[in-house]
Amino acid sequence: MKFSVVRLAAFVLLGPWACSGQIEGDPSIDGTGGTPGTGGGSGMEPDPTRPTPPPPPSECTAKPAIRPGASPMRRLTRFEYDNTVRDLLGDTSQPARLFPPDEEALGFDNNAEARTVGSLLAEYYMNAAEQLAEGSLARLRTGYPCDTASVGESACGRRFVEAFGKRAWRRPLPAAEVDAMAAVFEAGRRGGDYNTGLQLVVRVMLQAPQFLYRVELGGTPLAGTAVVQLDAWQVASRLSYLLWGTMPDAALFAAAESGGLLNKGEIATQARRMLADKNARPMMDHFHDQWLALEEVDALDKDVKRFVGYGPDIGKLMKQETMTFVNAIVSADQGGLGALLTAPYSYMNAKLATFYGVPGPTGTAFAQTSPEPARRAGLLSQGSLMSIFSLADQSSPVERGKLVRLQLLCEVLPNPPADAVIVPPVVNPNLTTRDRWAQHSANPSCAGCHRMLDPIGLGFENYDAVGRWRDTEARKTIDARGEVVGTDVAGPFNGVPELAVKLARSEQVAGCVVRQWFRFGYGRGEGTDDACTTSALEQAFRASSQSVRSLLVALTQTDAFLYRTVATGGAP
Repeated sequence: MKFSVVRLAAFVLLGPWACSGQIEGDPSIDGTGGTPGTGGGSGMEPDPTRPTPPPPPSECTAKPAIRPGASPMRRLTRFEYDNTVRDLLGDTSQPARLFPPDEEALGFDNNAEARTVGSLLAEYYMNAAEQLAEGSLARLRTGYPCDTASVGESACGRRFVEAFGKRAWRRPLPAAEVDAMAAVFEAGRRGGDYNTGLQLVVRVMLQAPQFLYRVELGGTPLAGTAVVQLDAWQVASRLSYLLWGTMPDAALFAAAESGGLLNKGEIATQARRMLADKNARPMMDHFHDQWLALEEVDALDKDVKRFVGYGPDIGKLMKQETMTFVNAIVSADQGGLGALLTAPYSYMNAKLATFYGVPGPTGTAFAQTSPEPARRAGLLSQGSLMSIFSLADQSSPVERGKLVRLQLLCEVLPNPPADAVIVPPVVNPNLTTRDRWAQHSANPSCAGCHRMLDPIGLGFENYDAVGRWRDTEARKTIDARGEVVGTDVAGPFNGVPELAVKLARSEQVAGCVVRQWFRFGYGRGEGTDDACTTSALEQAFRASSQSVRSLLVALTQTDAFLYRTVATGGAP
């Protein structure tokens, strides 16, 4: 009986589907009416050699048309699901860890266009909803109290539907939905008791698309367009999932209730409040986990005979180093891209510093450490990235070149020839990595790609496959000269610190970071209708001395965030 009620309720609650999302083109991208993104330095002095930024597209310089771009409906990721049931139900069991892995596209696991629901995932949703409903009953009775003896069980059940539903579906329920869910409660109560009715409501609500997806329906299209401005509740959800990866908190719900989130300045104020909160840290970690492939550290397989002292414990410490470093910079007022790439310090504890062979703190706690600047500077010299973008038994100029080309320059590399035999050169104690890879890339069919990758990757050769500094290899002094070709900062460099300075000057790198946050923050790739949005984001990033926090605030001020497009042939 209960299963059929769940199926019936889901059918009743689906309603007409349309999905979309984003506000007016306003030059004050930070919502204050002043200069966009006023906080933060890059960690570098102004550089007159920085390439001239491209001008905004001509259609964006006058009063542009509102173009939100694509507005796909976004299903909660495993990360978001666990965070949401924690904040909704007080459940910290992280049931989504057992779900099938999220599909990835453009480097991230939240791309709406790549995410599907098969029968296996639907079954996991059903099982999780049942367990969550049962395990949270006591907390629900406490959190949503009602005197059944005074007003009756049916009235209390309806009150629960309205109060719990408002939080679970992240907006007030209209009368039709309240009636449908009240009927679910009554069916559960008649088949069991009051508690059974509450549990059945929770089970149904957690399996409904209104919970599993960020559904954006309703609204009137702007005159003569297929564009709808989001309501305050939808903006609250977009803010909370962008900046915290979870449902809105009490302050956002209150702001939505008052209608204040229809104002760009209030949205920017809320964004700054949220970014200053500790709840922003997990979302930051989740982004960098994927952008920099840090999630791969735990699965690294290194030749421990060749790299004595390395093990999974060191890998975890390396990842903690990078996460601590990134968050320290991003959370600071001067948390700019330049500092991420060139800062002459990192964060280590005694064990990690000893592994690197550098002076460091004496305890288990992580503290700021300043290795020799000529050897280590910024992200690109940290052991996590050097280990990930290497092979099990040797460093890899190709993988390290790809790190720069794909993650920092957002370039698309051609596939290797169909007949290419992709085998790394065998380690030879009499040959350096540069010698071995020169032979490897001599094949004319491979040379095209290798000319893009190897000259960059060879500049990392002072770091072995586990990120430790080395001066020699095969009894020869390391040659860390490299070259960047085909970019706005093309030219030679010697070693990672010089490469980092070069990349920190690059408008292409800055644009790539904006693009990476666009893809992660909006859950989709950029399209032709996003030209003005991406241009405004790049201008805001530049005006804030490339402050990441200011970029995140700017993400909340664009057409892509504040409006949605009406699905073709669908309801608003």
